[in-house]
Amino acid sequence: MAAYTATDVKNLRERTGAGMMDCKKALDETNGDLEAAVDALRAKGLAAAAKKSSRTAAEGLVGVAVEGTKGVAVEVNSETDFVAKNDQFQDFVRKTTAVALGLGADDVEALKGAAYPDGGTVGDKLTNNVATIGENQQVRRMKTVSVSQGVIVPYMHNAAADNLGKIGVLVALESEAPAAVLEPLGKQLAMHIAAAFPQALDASGLDADVIERERAIAREKAAESGKPENVQEKMVEGAVAKFAKENALLSQLFVMDNKTPIAQVVEQAGKEAGAKIVLKDYVRFQLGEGIEKEESDFAAEVAAAVAG
Repeated sequence: MAAYTATDVKNLRERTGAGMMDCKKALDETNGDLEAAVDALRAKGLAAAAKKSSRTAAEGLVGVAVEGTKGVAVEVNSETDFVAKNDQFQDFVRKTTAVALGLGADDVEALKGAAYPDGGTVGDKLTNNVATIGENQQVRRMKTVSVSQGVIVPYMHNAAADNLGKIGVLVALESEAPAAVLEPLGKQLAMHIAAAFPQALDASGLDADVIERERAIAREKAAESGKPENVQEKMVEGAVAKFAKENALLSQLFVMDNKTPIAQVVEQAGKEAGAKIVLKDYVRFQLGEGIEKEESDFAAEVAAAVAG
């Protein structure tokens, strides 16, 4: 019998929307491998594409900071949401994000070694927080964006405090157009990015491994169609092209009207402003993205403690 639990079945159902029996069968076929089971269900047309956000589980905060034509996003994780609401933790994330803004590279280890405003280093303060708050915390990642001229527009979805929350977005717009034109556009684009979850700025930036995974799933679906090989290959390439279009920011349809590609939204804004506008880069950090949080059976833990 495949090694998986009822929790695995539940997680697979949440990830894919497939029925319980289909989920159990997929886990049987993949010997309990959750990712392989997701692919198997998708290949059979029983599941929608799994988004990374469905795997979000870690707690903590994302911080964003902007100064002039430069901005940075930083994610700091904690074990519980309770700690994320702690003033000491929020102050640490805010100040650490400010320190990150002054660094020249997206290097978490360098950030930990950088001077902290209250003395010592960011790493020293993190260690002290762990000791005083009594919960493990980690500076997980950071990303900086900049433009030579234009604006960096920040946006925080589900904000816990100013520039702190669960989904932090930065939009880098390169242009000679005035800030009064660029900032409202950047805010709309940031809201789109928060909602639409692009995986790269354009198709060329999509992860090669992700594309190959989509290709393999499409190939299996095409094979089940029974159509000639040349037709199957066109089906595969069409499916991969569709995936790239839906997951690259510039080709995504603007959530405000669900019909205009983002590239055209930016181009039209430039025409109206009388100055070319380039969406140079963006950041979208969602708290805990890609981290699986360990499930625990509280009743079993209590029973074990009593028995012990």
